[in-house]
Amino acid sequence: MSSQQLLDILADGKFHSGSELGERMGVSRSAIWKQIRKLEGLGLEIYSVKGRGYRLPGGMERLDESLIGAGLSDAVAAQLHQLNLTMVTDSTNQQALQACQQGNAHGALFVTEQQTAGRGRRGREWVSPFGRNLYFSLVWRFEGGASSIEGLSLLVGLALARAVETLPGVTPQLKWPNDLLCRGKKLAGILLEMAGDPAGDCQVVIGVGLNVNMPGPASAGIDQPWTDLQQLGGEVVSRNALLGQILNTLVPLLAEFAQQGFAPYRTAWESYHAWQQQPVQVMLGSRIESGACMGVTDSGALRLANAEGEQQFHGGEVSLRPL
Repeated sequence: MSSQQLLDILADGKFHSGSELGERMGVSRSAIWKQIRKLEGLGLEIYSVKGRGYRLPGGMERLDESLIGAGLSDAVAAQLHQLNLTMVTDSTNQQALQACQQGNAHGALFVTEQQTAGRGRRGREWVSPFGRNLYFSLVWRFEGGASSIEGLSLLVGLALARAVETLPGVTPQLKWPNDLLCRGKKLAGILLEMAGDPAGDCQVVIGVGLNVNMPGPASAGIDQPWTDLQQLGGEVVSRNALLGQILNTLVPLLAEFAQQGFAPYRTAWESYHAWQQQPVQVMLGSRIESGACMGVTDSGALRLANAEGEQQFHGGEVSLRPL
């Protein structure tokens, strides 16, 4: 017996008595109680009512390999060579990086219900409660080293925006270089990490965290305005279907990007840009530059215009804020 099996039963949101659960799983009621405690340790709220049993309020759609696969186009499925789905991991990016160290992991996808050490840009924590959002990392191989992936985080943001804009209430915007916003609040973040030769063949780990239905207690650890798909549309969003939709959008763009770079997508990215031609501040440590944000270059660098002319900024420790 495992807590995963128990969660599969409770996921329907209905009451199940201890005796029923014990009979279905072939264990004692005390063993069921111990597994309930484990599920609560993951942050799940499970109702226990004497005479009725246990219930997971609202139920839960578990991530499922077969459902994710069913949502993929044949062309995309053919390019994903591995799907690793876990209940809990430290970080999907860390899983992916370890796979890269073991050899060619191109097309490997790592998905989890919960991250215990999820990471965002600049070393920040990515709050990752169990079973509520999407946390995944995809490995993709590029032949030209670091120079061949300029603008890649912007391309991934474009794919996310296109994938979610069909959902109710979602009008996505992009914040340079790697955030997806809606109504001025953060909806998703992107973290790219490279393995291999910076001047030659390399593998890039594309990590994505997307807020689907963030529980209130977990949000206490978020230090900036945020939103999720449930708030925006008021409807339950299938995480399995959504992940398939994202991959169907992202994977073809990655294949094209490997051949053409970011330049063909520059205008499309700017059409989603939250602060296009708006006054902004660019912060580089203690240095602050102000001006009008003119969009991005063909390589994805930020363009800032002020009295001194036009300046261009690349990723790294640069932070962008509206003025």
